[in-house]
Amino acid sequence: MGQKFDAIAEKVQKCGMKKIAVSVAQDDAVLEAVKAAKERGIAEAVLVGDEGKIREIAASMGMDLTGYEIIHEPDMIQASLTAVKLAHEGKVDMYMKGLIDSKNFLKSVLDKEVGLRTGGPLSHVCVFDIPGIDRLLFLTDVAFMTYPTLEDKVNIIKNTLPVCRACGVETPKVAPLAAVETVNPKMPVTVEAAELTRMCEAGELTGCIVDGPLSMDIAIDREAARHKGATDRKIQGDADILLFPDIHAGNLVYKTIVHLVDVQNGCILTGTKVPVILTSRSDSFETKVNSIILAAVVAEEMKKNKEV
Repeated sequence: MGQKFDAIAEKVQKCGMKKIAVSVAQDDAVLEAVKAAKERGIAEAVLVGDEGKIREIAASMGMDLTGYEIIHEPDMIQASLTAVKLAHEGKVDMYMKGLIDSKNFLKSVLDKEVGLRTGGPLSHVCVFDIPGIDRLLFLTDVAFMTYPTLEDKVNIIKNTLPVCRACGVETPKVAPLAAVETVNPKMPVTVEAAELTRMCEAGELTGCIVDGPLSMDIAIDREAARHKGATDRKIQGDADILLFPDIHAGNLVYKTIVHLVDVQNGCILTGTKVPVILTSRSDSFETKVNSIILAAVVAEEMKKNKEV
């Protein structure tokens, strides 16, 4: 685990064991991750799914299920609704995808009766610990919101701020990204980025510093910002949140980093009643565990906010 993710894990140790509801838990990769989370004192899991298959997989990987709550529900759709209801009712702190396709998993999240809607749009955030960068990077949205409008981008920022605070970044710097760092009316992304900046300066968007439009190099590389003469910008290679113009840009950057760089990362869905862990089967074991760690500190942050 990277040093910066280590610091997040240390925060988890101070807030006590959390509890996860796993939707359709008969998945070896997910069981391996929740096993590690329990052993590290991060979270316990309620396993919802086909009990026979859960026990068979656990036995094959040497996982002792003593102490785990297992709810037998062989039907995948019903299992997801049973699991999400636990989160809806406040009986668990996090909700995690198991062996169910993303479409049906998200249907349970959005279910009007037992889901995790809060009234606003949902968005996805990925937290990266990249060697050579002295801070965590929060990438959003790389997996959920396809073509965000200006209003959507405001909500994406608002959804990401509690994640930043949970990770120790109190007033994050937000870089609305574009191919250029100047406003061009023929490039609507730059116009929206400038409007987000204005909204922040006018106090309509609080709890962060927004500076856009910004090219990626000025957003993340101090030397590049200096060379390009960006000394008048509020962000000079020190952005915390990278706000992508659409899902294509975000997803391409995300997968490029994951597959070409030795990084640690974790991802969650935000804008929900509790953090939602929506990992892919192609995600590494470390990414799944890191996502649980990330969800745990965000759950603690949400709990604090409710108590205030």
